[in-house]
Amino acid sequence: MADQIVRALCLSGGIRILACSAGELAREICELQRTSATASIALSRGLAGGALMGALLKDEQRIALKFEGNGPLRKMIIEADSDGAVRGCVGTPAADLEPLKGKWDVAGLIGRAGFLTVSKDLGTGGHPYLGVVQLVSSEIGEDLAYYLTDSEQTPSAVGLGAALDDAGLIAVCGGFLVQALPKADELEIEKIMARIAGLPALSGLLEDVGAEGVIRELFGDIPYTILESHDIFFRCGCGQEKVERALLTLGSEELQDMRSKDSGARVTCEFCRKAYHLGVAELDKLILQASEQAGS
Repeated sequence: MADQIVRALCLSGGIRILACSAGELAREICELQRTSATASIALSRGLAGGALMGALLKDEQRIALKFEGNGPLRKMIIEADSDGAVRGCVGTPAADLEPLKGKWDVAGLIGRAGFLTVSKDLGTGGHPYLGVVQLVSSEIGEDLAYYLTDSEQTPSAVGLGAALDDAGLIAVCGGFLVQALPKADELEIEKIMARIAGLPALSGLLEDVGAEGVIRELFGDIPYTILESHDIFFRCGCGQEKVERALLTLGSEELQDMRSKDSGARVTCEFCRKAYHLGVAELDKLILQASEQAGS
């Protein structure tokens, strides 16, 4: 079954729940990034969280999440588009830590001091919306919930889970996002929070019942309706034009230095690992453009 995200709303209209299964997506991206075991779990949680955040967007919008901590992973970047496309990368893929008290030490890998930056491209052509919060636990789910509650003023709970198979590859990945809307019923909120507290390991639950089953478990006896479901998938947004735009930001002097020292430029996309090669003639065009921009 394809990776999927499902969105539901209780019949009273006050609580929405989104859940996703993203095992194939996470496995593909972790293999591209060549992540260690703990980094694979961290990145997979981030990808599931990004997919859930992306499902809140309107058409033609995009969101980027950047986790930066003082741990050996250094950073994690997740991008999600409104159509279900998700991508992600980490600063130090090989970074790894021993389990802590029988659990993956994701917080130690990211670092317990740092920031989550959320950037939203609203598709209007203007500057993106930026929000920054401190990392509260570095477990990813709690940090996203804090951002949504603090910066977007929408009380939220986020659960994310991932597990490896015997070969060390991602076998299960996914999560849920619960949000209390303005007319939420306090009793229904209390019921759902109690069910969250009583959930078994999320990775096992996802493997058993899938994304829609997680929603069913969370709502319990609260009547609800499924609003929609759609696929989520890996898609990189890189291309020759974007690479050239990025190189232009270096300025004519640095581009000239690349031309003279390396007789060209080689740029590797941090998301899909595709390499782009620019020869001397292509660099000369960029040097001319950069010079013209600097003089205008």
